[in-house]
Amino acid sequence: MDDEAREGRDPAPAVTRSIRLLGLLAEAGGPRTLTELAGDLGLAKSSTANLCLALEAGGMVERTGQGYRLGLRTAELGGAYAAQFNQIREFYSVCEASPVLNSELVQVALLDGSDALYLARHEGSRSLRLGTPLGSRLPAALSATGRALLATRSDEEVVELLGADAVFPALTERSTTTMAGLLEVLAAARKRGWALDAEESFRGIVGVAVPLDGWAPSDPQLALGVAIRAAEADFERIERVGEALRAAAGALTNPFSAAARRR
Repeated sequence: MDDEAREGRDPAPAVTRSIRLLGLLAEAGGPRTLTELAGDLGLAKSSTANLCLALEAGGMVERTGQGYRLGLRTAELGGAYAAQFNQIREFYSVCEASPVLNSELVQVALLDGSDALYLARHEGSRSLRLGTPLGSRLPAALSATGRALLATRSDEEVVELLGADAVFPALTERSTTTMAGLLEVLAAARKRGWALDAEESFRGIVGVAVPLDGWAPSDPQLALGVAIRAAEADFERIERVGEALRAAAGALTNPFSAAARRR
């Protein structure tokens, strides 16, 4: 279906184009020229320029010498999205109060399709510089946070979500790339009570994570995860972090929810 046919049923084509443009800038990781944006959108440069002007006026994009990039307003909106949820507002104080987690890099993620999307992070005293800034994604099948969320689903639900013949990217030489391998990993996570990413997303980094049910029925399910340098990730520390994350999830769970009654 071509753009014209799609837009024939689109109630607000300009809004749809603007969303696509913002998505392109988010994926680019740097400035894009007007010519590049117009080509990617399949629009005339004049139409693309008008979109950029409107978005620039709203602070959604910025013009630089190299082209257009996301504007500060997008960061404000991202923060506002996360701040809607009581658990994320309380997340920081729970981490600070934990004798284990207060020194760790702790992240909050949710499941978005087949990805873990990162929403918040607590910078511990020995925090790591990782490639998972706020708003970034990792394959749920490989990341500890994604696996923690997938492990709350049945095998049948996981297969339906990701596909029986899914092949996952080999981000490192340790990455699990098959559905059969993932289901084994999820079974182990359910038995332990926390999920593990043993250098499958990043070389030299071990992830540990647990699920966190939403506070209100309309809130998304979240995951709490910690990243540890592989050289420091002995069994005792991994287990200690896993139990601390479970305690943090308990502190952040609505006491009147079904999840709290299961604990």
